Amino acid sequence: MADTQAVWGIDIGQAGLKAIRLRYAEAAGQVIAVAFDYIPHAKILSQPDAVPDELIQTAISTFLSRNETKGDLIAISVPGQSALTRFIQLPPVESSRVDEIVRYEAKQQIPFALEDVIWDYQTLGGGIVESGFMLGAEVGLFAMKKEGIYSAIKPYVTNKMEVELVQIAPLAMHNFLCFDQIGLRPGQELEGEGEYMIVLDMGTDNTTLLVTNGNKIWIRNVPIGGNHFTRALTKEMKLTFAKAEHLKCNATKAPDPRAVFQALRPVFNDYVSEIQRSIGYFSSVNREAKITKIVGAGNGFKLAGLQKFLQQNLQYEVERVDNFQALVGDAVLNAPLFQENVLSFVVPYGLALQALKLTRIHTTLLPSEIATARKIRRKKPWAVATAASLLFGLAMSTAGYSNVASSVSVAKFKVAEEKVKALQGLESGYKTSFETAKTANTQLKDSGDKLVTSLDTREMWLEVYRAINECLPRDVGNDQEEPDITKKNRINLKSVSAKKYAEVSKWFDEMKAKEQILETMIEADRKSGPTGPGYVFTLVCEHYRDDPTNDAKKSRGFVYSTIMSDLSKFEVTQPGSPQPVPVRKLGISHACVPLLKPIRAAVQYYPRGKKANAATAGAAKGFGGFPKGPGNPPNAVPGKVDGSKKEGGDTESRMIDRTDFTIQFAWVPTPAEKRPKVDPLKPVVPVDPLNPNNPPTTPTDPAAGVPATNPAIPTTTPVPMPAAAGKSQ
Repeated sequence: MADTQAVWGIDIGQAGLKAIRLRYAEAAGQVIAVAFDYIPHAKILSQPDAVPDELIQTAISTFLSRNETKGDLIAISVPGQSALTRFIQLPPVESSRVDEIVRYEAKQQIPFALEDVIWDYQTLGGGIVESGFMLGAEVGLFAMKKEGIYSAIKPYVTNKMEVELVQIAPLAMHNFLCFDQIGLRPGQELEGEGEYMIVLDMGTDNTTLLVTNGNKIWIRNVPIGGNHFTRALTKEMKLTFAKAEHLKCNATKAPDPRAVFQALRPVFNDYVSEIQRSIGYFSSVNREAKITKIVGAGNGFKLAGLQKFLQQNLQYEVERVDNFQALVGDAVLNAPLFQENVLSFVVPYGLALQALKLTRIHTTLLPSEIATARKIRRKKPWAVATAASLLFGLAMSTAGYSNVASSVSVAKFKVAEEKVKALQGLESGYKTSFETAKTANTQLKDSGDKLVTSLDTREMWLEVYRAINECLPRDVGNDQEEPDITKKNRINLKSVSAKKYAEVSKWFDEMKAKEQILETMIEADRKSGPTGPGYVFTLVCEHYRDDPTNDAKKSRGFVYSTIMSDLSKFEVTQPGSPQPVPVRKLGISHACVPLLKPIRAAVQYYPRGKKANAATAGAAKGFGGFPKGPGNPPNAVPGKVDGSKKEGGDTESRMIDRTDFTIQFAWVPTPAEKRPKVDPLKPVVPVDPLNPNNPPTTPTDPAAGVPATNPAIPTTTPVPMPAAAGKSQ
């Protein structure tokens, strides 16, 4: 089975991009739907805040990312309301002078200079040729301003798509109606006048009304579309545009469908009146025309109740396009997305049919200069082949003469040829020696680099470890004697690991896919990732910090107000340190929290000397001298935790919240001479993703989480766990 070239029919409307790819199987005489795409715009193009050029560019980029168009013909549409259509009855005229007469009529009918428009015409059915004269011919004249055509083509040219056909949408609908509904094929003549059909293509802002019997065409634009029904709902029911649009599409499922249809009734009436007026005018100028039915198209025609309302008021059979009768290809036709939007694929279907040369309409509004340039470009390979043939012949001729010259002049050129060969041999020897020496030098240089590479960054690794240590919080002053671990400003650093990346931006790309983790970075780091070779550090930590209010967010805020805040600073200065730690200067950035999880745990602490005080305070603070709250077992008594004292030990245990968390940050090693002098991120405010509207600040109350300032107190002192922690309540 021989297949013709595939064709894409593309229609970009107010609501989205519709495209269908067709191929004609000549042996079977069938049109096959190979692929399709439906890409809705983020906003309707006619909305005040929409930028049509950007939305259209986005739709075409999305289409090209999903579909392959190389080698296929591209047919596009332009809106019917932007073009001029005229149908002219020609007087008896010689067949050879039809072009001349039509050009004269074009000057009379088109309200612009012909140089400012792109126009085309076609002789429609009804005319006969007798004795060299064309009698009773009707001509369709179609025109559009040049800037409108170039504006429609521009997005395709920008994306390097070659447009083969530009057609106005109503004529594409005529192609669909003749091929799919009436069954006309190329070269087939319509018997008699035929029965007239009406196509109503309801768009976003207007409706295209087309009346045709396969030969004659009559087109009118009705200025009522889907948006008019939506605006009626916004006005009558006091809704936003988005809610009204949703209610319109789901009117039958609304709490009060009757109220919805009552609000839409005025628009229904206006719509019917416009259609009746159009049909009345057409019937007045075509008195013998018999209209049999109305075919509805466009997604606006899915409005509930519209089909029945038109049928009752117009007294014609009204059908919706539910499928394409003359099209095969189950992969496309049975696709849920295609079936849901089949009403909007009428125009792309008609465009593709014309590009396949399966329709009686052959006009196009493609600018002639583009068509000419494309024709020349397509003929270039033949010109190149011809030139190559001529050059090959010339080369063969030259070679023949050269061969003759060399055959009779051996003695004359022998000495010179021997000198050239000797020089070539000498040159080859020098090149070989040079390459050998170059290879040896490269090997020695690589060996030396391997020996000294680790020395270049050894000191910087120590700086990174010191920076991590300085960013950990500590207790100061009297807080060092605080026996309650839940009030200590302490984070236990359990492990530090580093993974090398040839390009650390790959790690940042992985974080962008995890939005919850990305949100834990400061805003400046979220905008762009680190670049260059480096390392990603992972700190595995835990803390027991809590708040007397038992606010679960406090244990998280403690992480963001201490270590996370310091890891995001340009420099960190701790009292007692000989000099500030240049955290940001070292190349540390993009600190984030992949894991932060409170866990219930039993912990032993409290020296035996503190027991009596804790028990005495039990009546005021809670059982066992601990704060009241979910951390204490319900059966505890003063001076005890689980109802019995631990024998042979110096500590007590209770259930408290332990917060396990990990921190990751990127480190791109930065030598001292390349480190920034000014903080590019000042001020830095870390944000707690659990409470983004109230970012944590560095507190001054030790009970609320004061960052450590005393370097004499170790930051990684582990908290001893009880021998029988599993028995705690």
